[in-house]
Order: sequence, then structure tokens, then C-alpha cells
Amino acid sequence: MKEWLHNRVAIITGASSGIGKATAYALSGKGCHVVISSRNKEKLVEIERDLSHSRNSVISIPADVTDPASVRRMVEETIEHFARIDYLICNAGEYFRCSVVDSTLPLIQKAMNINYFGTLNCIFEVLPHMLQRGKGHIIIVSSMDAKKGIPPDSAYVASKAAIAGYADVMRQELKPYGINVSTIFPARVDTPMISHLEVPFISAKIKPEKVARAIVKAMEYKKREIIVPRCGPKLLMILNCFSPALGDWLVKSFRLSGKERKNTLGN
Repeated sequence: MKEWLHNRVAIITGASSGIGKATAYALSGKGCHVVISSRNKEKLVEIERDLSHSRNSVISIPADVTDPASVRRMVEETIEHFARIDYLICNAGEYFRCSVVDSTLPLIQKAMNINYFGTLNCIFEVLPHMLQRGKGHIIIVSSMDAKKGIPPDSAYVASKAAIAGYADVMRQELKPYGINVSTIFPARVDTPMISHLEVPFISAKIKPEKVARAIVKAMEYKKREIIVPRCGPKLLMILNCFSPALGDWLVKSFRLSGKERKNTLGN
């Protein structure tokens, strides 16, 4: 068991499936007290029941990150139960696929409300507690799309780039206060959120457990940023820095946009 995680307290948003669920299992297995949160109360209860054998507490607190009052209740209940919060893992998010010419302001605002402002709602509620204690660690799950935008995901890219930019500044400002900030940049992940999306082999979906391991690594070694997987996406990012035209060509040539699977059920 990792001693650095033993009896620590972590909140995970978007924990009912995918990356959040995998992270809950990973942290619970390493002796961490885990608070799992999402809008799906039923799935949270299933995960809580499944992890009931753990030596450490796993409790579920349903919350909607777009609702500040809901987030406040989640944080207050966590502190009431555990007396502190060591880690905040901001994972809740939603995928939006829509071309620029078909986009509307309401769609873009919805993407920002969930992926950007929803994350900020959680940070703003937890930050005063961490500042008072003089320590803490905030982990933000962004997306590789924030490093290199992939059509037709303009609204999604904008929201993920926004939170990545905020985290970049926040990390530098909060370091003197004893608070670490890490940003995780996953490529396509095999989660229900993009189950309808077919992607090329070169951009194959990775398992949520791989991202969960990256999150644990960021927590243990206080990594500033981690790209998952490391090789392909990082190479694309570097080449794009040297030549955006080359980056655009690679995205188009390798069909990195993928395509939506047609609904054969008719609903």
C-alpha cells in the first residue's frame, strides 16, 4: 500500500463511469478515502457497494457540477464526514460534437457550463479549505483536444482549452500556498461518453484505467501536466507547435476526427 495515500481524502467528480470510476477503484485500492460524485445516484450507489470491502471509506454524494449549491453541499458533507479534503479530482465533463457552421451560442454555452464553469464551481468550493490548511492538490482532467483541436469538436475543444489555461495560471499562483495543481490531457478514451464514435487505429481509444494510473502518478509525484498516451499525442502537439499547417495535415490525413456510428435502432 502506498503510504502517501493512506487515509488521505479525495473527491472525484464524474465518478459514475469511465475515468472517474476507474480512478475511484485505483485510489480505494491504495488506502485512500474516496468521495465519488456525479448526477447518477444509482450508479454511484453500485460503485459504493462494490467497494464496500475496502479497508477505507468510500461514500457517494450525488452532485451536479453546474449547480453551485449542489457542489457546496457535496463539499460540506465531505468535510463533515472526513474533516478535510486532500485531493480534488475534477473529472466531470461532457463531449460535444458539432461543426463550427452548425454551432449555436446555446450549445457553446452548455459546453462551457459543464466542462469549464462546472470545474470552477468545484475548485472555488474546495480552494478556501485547502488555503486554510496550507496544503492540497487539485487534479483537472482536460483533453488532448486542448493541445490540438480536432474538428468538428469546436465547442468541446474551447471548453477543455479554457480549463487547461486556467489551470496553468492557477498552478503557478497556488504553489506558494502549498497547493499543487495537475492537468491531465487524455486522448480518446473508451468511455460511454464517446461510445458512438468510431476512430482510426492510430488514434485508438485507451482504457479509462490508463488515465486513472496517470492521475495517481500526478498525485504521487506532483506532476504539472501528463499527456495520455505519451507518444502519439505528444508528437502531434510538438509538430503542431513547429507548424500548425503540418498539424492540420496530420489530423486530416489520419482522419483523427473519427466518425459517428449510425444508430441502427432508429431512436
